Amino acid sequence: MRFVFAPPADHALGLLTLPWTQPLADWRGERLVEVGQQGIARHVVRFVYDDGTLYALKELSERLARREYRLLRVMADLNIPVVEAVGIAVDRGGADPGQPDDAILITKFLRYTTTYRAVFSRPLGVQPINGLLDALVELLVRLHLSGFFWGDCSLSNTLFRHDAGTLEAYLVDAETSEQHPELTDGQRRYDVELTVERVFGELLDLQAGGLLPADVAPADIAEDLRRRYESLWQELTREEILHPDKQRYEIAERLRRLNELGFDAAEVELIPTGEGYKLRLRTRVAESGHNTRQLFLRTGIDAAENQARRLLNDMAGFRTWLEQKQGHPVSEVMAASRWLEEVYDPVIAAIPADLRGRLQPAEIFSEVLEHRRYMSETAGRDVGITAATRDYIKNVLPAVPPPIDEATVT
Repeated sequence: MRFVFAPPADHALGLLTLPWTQPLADWRGERLVEVGQQGIARHVVRFVYDDGTLYALKELSERLARREYRLLRVMADLNIPVVEAVGIAVDRGGADPGQPDDAILITKFLRYTTTYRAVFSRPLGVQPINGLLDALVELLVRLHLSGFFWGDCSLSNTLFRHDAGTLEAYLVDAETSEQHPELTDGQRRYDVELTVERVFGELLDLQAGGLLPADVAPADIAEDLRRRYESLWQELTREEILHPDKQRYEIAERLRRLNELGFDAAEVELIPTGEGYKLRLRTRVAESGHNTRQLFLRTGIDAAENQARRLLNDMAGFRTWLEQKQGHPVSEVMAASRWLEEVYDPVIAAIPADLRGRLQPAEIFSEVLEHRRYMSETAGRDVGITAATRDYIKNVLPAVPPPIDEATVT
């Protein structure tokens, strides 16, 4: 028998003593635990508690086990919400030679998660259903944007974690997934069609078991999932014609909406047309801490993740405007330097000395951008960064209480 574990290999220390040579269904022992209300699985799945950690073990063929192990790790590297792949056990010599499922995939069980059965078996209003469908759709869109065809998207293959009144979906089964440089529209539609069919079947099963309220229609919920997917995909990938006098503002607005949905723009492109410029975005899944690092590397500005995202978006809009104005491409380094000199530094320098300590510089600039958005919406035009800065200094910043001086606290 051989183990393949992801580093660090300390996962293996406590798991090595398990009866790997036996079929997983025959395992017995105090470390085996039952996890209630798990989804339907085509393979034998058992749960083991070891040294404070709960592991999920799935028995399947070595080919599928190695493939799923690799895909889960790639997905995790791309910041897609998936279970953590710990390792695989192969060449289990004591198992039945005629048994095709001769490998075991080991993943960490997601803490504080729930299943679709638990969500739907409670008395439901509109909000729990909306949260579950939105979470599943967002996960599927994230996969598609990253070039992954799921092939078996279903409620059973997903776990859900509560997050401040919403649900976040995690992929727990990737054995049918495929990785491509980019998915075609046909591949996406087929994946969505499979999802709708599987969700419909799962809801019918719940309905037959009396776990759905009488006013919940499985067909309506399944079709609503398709509509939600198309709406989110359209928002993330659509092209739009920009108004000549509001281009920077409209680019910033599109990027802001993108970020609110948990995505980033990998590339911003302006395409000349007879009506003006067409905005095209290449979207990617937001990476934790990515924006903070990128902003610091480009400008030396120390900012939190959301602050950094907003500043980078403004920098991207400035670069696009600069390229259009000059009529030729502008390098990222040059755009960052000019944005720092012509946009960011003047805003910070305009803050009076007695108000400058109220907030961090990156937060002040971030608030100025938000204030500019508010003023522009009210005026129906882009008011510009200078006017927004003056108004912010006059009407907003003075109301921010000064920070507590720890030296004066007794």
